[in-house]
Amino acid sequence: MNDLRLEPLAPSLDDYLELRRASGLTPKRPDQGAPALANSWAWRRVVDADGRAVAMGRVVGDGGWYFLVADMATLPSHQRRGLGRRILEDLLAEIREKAPEGAYVTLLADPPGHALYRSLGFTEPTSGSVTMHQLLG
Repeated sequence: MNDLRLEPLAPSLDDYLELRRASGLTPKRPDQGAPALANSWAWRRVVDADGRAVAMGRVVGDGGWYFLVADMATLPSHQRRGLGRRILEDLLAEIREKAPEGAYVTLLADPPGHALYRSLGFTEPTSGSVTMHQLLG
């Protein structure tokens, strides 16, 4: 990471949209991205020497007991360098520092992230819970 910096900031809207698209996450429109940038509990980005975000992650949460890790994304040209790990470790450290005991941290793990998330202590629910969602049309 000699030429890169980890920062506790959101990426620009353009960088956010490009990181999602280029990393294989579902592309979003500016009217979806702008509120995500403004209303998240915490952000981390990795920027290159030109100030362009090459990786990001965020936490959405209520600040009390529930925290959702979202938008973990790295440009393909910067993958396999440990940037996602650095971002997630930093976000988890902030949750541990600021959240009350008993906080619940969750995420939706796409297959490429399974090994990373497991290595940092995430497990699949054993309660019979399943991930469910609804896409509004």
